[in-house]
Amino acid sequence: MIYELLRKHILEGVYKEGDILPSENELCRLHQITRPTVRQALAKLANDGLIHQHQGKGSIVHQIPHDIGILSVSGTTSAIGKKILKTHILSGPSIISWPEKFIFDLSPVEQESGCIFLERLRSVNEIPLFYDISYIANVNLPRFCSRSFENKSLFEILRKNYSIEIKGGLQRLKAISAEGNITDLLKVETGKPILYLERKLETNRANFFVYSSLYCNTETHSLFGAF
Repeated sequence: MIYELLRKHILEGVYKEGDILPSENELCRLHQITRPTVRQALAKLANDGLIHQHQGKGSIVHQIPHDIGILSVSGTTSAIGKKILKTHILSGPSIISWPEKFIFDLSPVEQESGCIFLERLRSVNEIPLFYDISYIANVNLPRFCSRSFENKSLFEILRKNYSIEIKGGLQRLKAISAEGNITDLLKVETGKPILYLERKLETNRANFFVYSSLYCNTETHSLFGAF
């Protein structure tokens, strides 16, 4: 699929910031596809924020920052790698009411629709690093709760099955002391400092956000990224 191929090449740096993609005619000839198919792919890339389309200039790459710590628009799987990152589902996905005192303000539509709740433990080389609680508005996500998320990327499932692309977001970070079930999940001593994040991720779907609370054990792995 031409969209997936171009997207992959942009995210992997084959096409860098400011590069001009091949023209519609060149893409048609190279991949033996029709002009409407190419135009649809380019429009989708533009909607994802990966290119800007300029009349007379063509499609210019506008690469979203790939890894910003763990606020990565490509997700933790992309930032760390599928081979060493393992994801264990602790609970969900299931449809629930939003928590009474939620970490971010919600719109009336979000409040009325309820949320999809997903609780995951993510490990690298068998060491638990992230305890991740995700909340997604239960709006136009058919059969979402019937999908398997074990050792899979949430961002990739949203993108491939629902055309939802993460574009950026907000995060709040603070150091806290490990207590309760956090000590068991992350295998750290009570009182050990861990990093706690609250995230609101913006998507290419208008007024649709992905929220999460994330507890991170940085004792053996630091968080890094480019800004």
